[in-house]
Amino acid sequence: MNYSVKKIGQILNATTQIDSKIVTGVSFDSRKVKSGDLFVALVAENDGHDYVQQALTKGATAVLVDDRHQIDSKIPAIIVSDTLLALQQLGEYRRHQINPKVVAITGSNGKTTTKDMTSAIMGSQYKTFKTPENFNNEIGVPLTLLTMPDDTEVLVVELGMDRPGQLTTLSELVSPDIAIITMIGEAHIEFFKTRENIAKAKLEITKGLKSQGTLLIPYDEPLLTNAQVKQNVQTFGQDIKDINSSSSKTIFTYQNTRFAIPLLGRYNIMNALAAISAGILLHIELKNAAEALQHFDLTKNRTEQLTTSHGVNLISDVYNSNPTAVVAVLATLKIIPATHKYVVLGDMLELGEQAASLHACLAETVINANVDGVYLVGPLMNKYLYPILQRRFDSAHLHQYETDQLAELIKDLQTLGENGDVILLKASHGIHLENVVNALVK
Repeated sequence: MNYSVKKIGQILNATTQIDSKIVTGVSFDSRKVKSGDLFVALVAENDGHDYVQQALTKGATAVLVDDRHQIDSKIPAIIVSDTLLALQQLGEYRRHQINPKVVAITGSNGKTTTKDMTSAIMGSQYKTFKTPENFNNEIGVPLTLLTMPDDTEVLVVELGMDRPGQLTTLSELVSPDIAIITMIGEAHIEFFKTRENIAKAKLEITKGLKSQGTLLIPYDEPLLTNAQVKQNVQTFGQDIKDINSSSSKTIFTYQNTRFAIPLLGRYNIMNALAAISAGILLHIELKNAAEALQHFDLTKNRTEQLTTSHGVNLISDVYNSNPTAVVAVLATLKIIPATHKYVVLGDMLELGEQAASLHACLAETVINANVDGVYLVGPLMNKYLYPILQRRFDSAHLHQYETDQLAELIKDLQTLGENGDVILLKASHGIHLENVVNALVK
């Protein structure tokens, strides 16, 4: 990105002042501003206009502000009616200017892992850029567009969703050539009430999908396979053979090519097949895809495999959680070869009025996972799952903690297990089990 204040004003049809300055980056957090950045004063819980001077002190070249706030005439500025809308319009302009092939990914689970896999595969033959971290909302997506390099040939962008209409906006912003829906689970069911409504909202990703574009969906999800979509639709997940798992990787055969991914679980095979299918659409050779997936860059806390100081293997999956995801990861834990296995489960959030039944229904899966110890964290796990598990586990093997007792949990886990044993941690991000993971691997 290398635009003058004047150029940005022209793109946004906005008023400018001191318009000769050159902008080389974008930030909406005044604490993270770098020299050359355009500071975008967003109005949310905090009003970004209150931090304009801090951003300038940190090195911002100019500021993007709205016309309801007074700005000193000596400050390089672009003045608009809505700073968020202007940020999105600027991102859309840059997407048109660079014009990469765009792969957009959404889903109740697996979208970040699929993004990482897809980026690795595309990167084997193209100059590829992907969504940083979890920049997948109305702010993060335009920032992704504005930070991609000028020579980007393929953009892999993650699109999040927590309300109807959101994916329509994001999909139209990125205008994908390929859209992927990884799965339909119960994430955000508090707001959508049913999985059918969640599927309908996920299908909004086709609103911006090019008319000649392709939607990739799992073959075994009737809420998607039976949907009416104008664009081309392909399914993924069929015809896999020779699946084998070890403590550190999963191996499978697809189209006569052997793949080995450094992740566990059949659900990660599905994520890989979504990424492979996108690669095939952009003419990636399968041998290149297989090589790329052997050692791809995985975003932190997505089924991440770590090791404690005394050799216990940790499976950290603590960024989000819902019943479908918990069942899948526990099924994976069950087949991992280890002398002793333990599971730490934190509350699954945003389940609304179904929270009680959806937490309680995990009991059979936990019992069938054949674990040596269960550690529950949070009021929902303790109220609805703990009483059922008490019938099968004694007090030495079943433990409960409130969300403010993570220090106690860390202390109990630090001496748990021996070299080669496994501890799985799974929870919604709001439980902050990442703090437990970080303490265990110090």
